[in-house]
Amino acid sequence: MAASVLKAGVSFGSSQWMSGSKSIEVQKPGKPQRASFSIRASAAYADELVQTAKTVASPGRGILAVDESNATCGKRLASIGLENNETNRQAYRQLLLTTPGLGQYISGAILFEETLYQSTTDGKKFVDAMREGNIMPGIKVDKGLVPLPGSNNESWCQGLDGLASRSAEYYKQGARFAKWRTVVSIPNGPSELAVKEAAWGLARYAAISQDNGLVPIVEPEILLDGDHSIDRSLEVAEKVWAEVFFYLAQNNVLFEGILLKPSMVTPGAEHKERASPQQVAEYTLKMLKRRVPPAVPGIMFLSGGQSEVEATLNLNAMNQSPNPWHVSFSYARALQNTCLKTWKGLPENVEAAQVALIKRARANSLAQLGKYSAENESDDAKAGMFVKGYTY
Repeated sequence: MAASVLKAGVSFGSSQWMSGSKSIEVQKPGKPQRASFSIRASAAYADELVQTAKTVASPGRGILAVDESNATCGKRLASIGLENNETNRQAYRQLLLTTPGLGQYISGAILFEETLYQSTTDGKKFVDAMREGNIMPGIKVDKGLVPLPGSNNESWCQGLDGLASRSAEYYKQGARFAKWRTVVSIPNGPSELAVKEAAWGLARYAAISQDNGLVPIVEPEILLDGDHSIDRSLEVAEKVWAEVFFYLAQNNVLFEGILLKPSMVTPGAEHKERASPQQVAEYTLKMLKRRVPPAVPGIMFLSGGQSEVEATLNLNAMNQSPNPWHVSFSYARALQNTCLKTWKGLPENVEAAQVALIKRARANSLAQLGKYSAENESDDAKAGMFVKGYTY
């Protein structure tokens, strides 16, 4: 449902608001001049968008990302010797989404389109099972990355064509927030073209999502690939987020009705020196405070190939003092890795796998509250998951 657009004229004359026409007149020396600009009327879903964003960004909770494409989910299943078919994908996602008590730590889950329309093996729609578990359904709406002509071997994210109609259908199916992931590569520049394309695409997606009742998660992932320093990461992150918010504003996106999914500011994965959680927190919060308005309700970090423990430690370090936003997590591998290895595709391991998922969710819940300790974490949870050139 597209919001109506009002035309507003500005006339530099007497200082007053004119009822109905939204014209503004301001006295100025010399000959009066007239300028016009457009004002996007309040979206029909504005109040709902704000409430949805606040619900997802609620204390001690974060997002479980289970929106892997069928091809990427197949890689996960292959790692435990399972065939990539709909039955196995359904079984794995059912294990995750029906974990008892998960909603205490997980406020929302991002789904792939297949999962949004699936049911559990006993016939209950996944979206209904999630809501019963106090987990809000979300949906991945982008159509993936493709080469960006004219760039330095960079990419752009496709999916704007037909997005409005698809988003309306996703809302009818029960989704209440959306995700669009584009990427920026530091080793490849990044070029001005790639940064602007990423920012503009995110802004158009965000406006379309809001017009159809979905809270947009804004995710320009700055890839870990490279041997650059943490200072270089900070420089690029500030550039990217400045562009993103410029175009979000140009597209009249309601900041109170969005969520962000940024990369943490870290050195490149191949840099000779690792950063401590305290250093990651310092640089990341510096970037956010310089670039993100406090109107934004939630910052839901991606893990980007960090180990389960590393992602949790870094999040915990960022919550040692109050922030203007809810600073939390939207993890995929950093929540699922141990769970998947525990399950192994065997029905008799489902309960143990769900216990492993709850353990990771609880750890990140504590990190969101600034109360996490890494004592008694397993070696598996400490193992890095970065894959050079990783594709989703």
